[in-house]
Amino acid sequence: MGNNVLSRYSHEEWTWNELDDDAWERLLRELRDAPFANHELREVASGEQLYRLEYLGSLFGPPSEEPTRVCAVSFWLPTEYLEEHGPGHVRELALELAAPLPFCSGHAGFTFNTGHDLLYARPELRKLLFLHPGMDAPRLGTLAMELGTKVRAPSWLTFLGEPVLGELGGASGLRARLHSPDVTVQELEGERVVVTLGPQPEAGEEGRMPPAYRELARVLEPWLFHEKYLLDSSLTEEELRRWERRMLD
Repeated sequence: MGNNVLSRYSHEEWTWNELDDDAWERLLRELRDAPFANHELREVASGEQLYRLEYLGSLFGPPSEEPTRVCAVSFWLPTEYLEEHGPGHVRELALELAAPLPFCSGHAGFTFNTGHDLLYARPELRKLLFLHPGMDAPRLGTLAMELGTKVRAPSWLTFLGEPVLGELGGASGLRARLHSPDVTVQELEGERVVVTLGPQPEAGEEGRMPPAYRELARVLEPWLFHEKYLLDSSLTEEELRRWERRMLD
């Protein structure tokens, strides 16, 4: 990756610092010992922040005090990485990253490279939400506060654990509900699975996605997540609900 490495980090102080050896030790210590560690790591050499990692241990208190609160983490790679190494390599990398995580759910696919809620604030970008429904626009802070055990709309890779997987009848029950030849359900350790929709991620065109995405969305519909608060979004509630159901309607 050359100079495209994670080189700056931010934590609760919201200042950007050099990610040197001492900083790595501090971050690892806080992730291990601090109950609500929040960190963001970025690559800055390109000026586009092509590689990023964001971790929210929990916002505003422990998850045990509010069932919708979760620990959330996101990993960012540029499309150039996908083109150079191929989707198979990226899938294996996602599986490697997911292996030690005690997740309820997770996703890997295309997303808009924007900062925080920028996508929701610019009309020209919001149009792309509906034109390319395979593109994601995650708001990690919202998810950390509201997601709980719900599941977001399907992505190229959709990771499922308990309790949703159990309510679906486990891996075998999920397989029995999915019939598209482009869908595979791979069992992982710890009563978890990853559902893969086709050989590579899809952005979607003219508001349409391959049938496998719609099929998985229909299976997961009873557990799909819906945002509650729109205070920091210029999307209307109707627009937000339409985007959340983009794989269904």
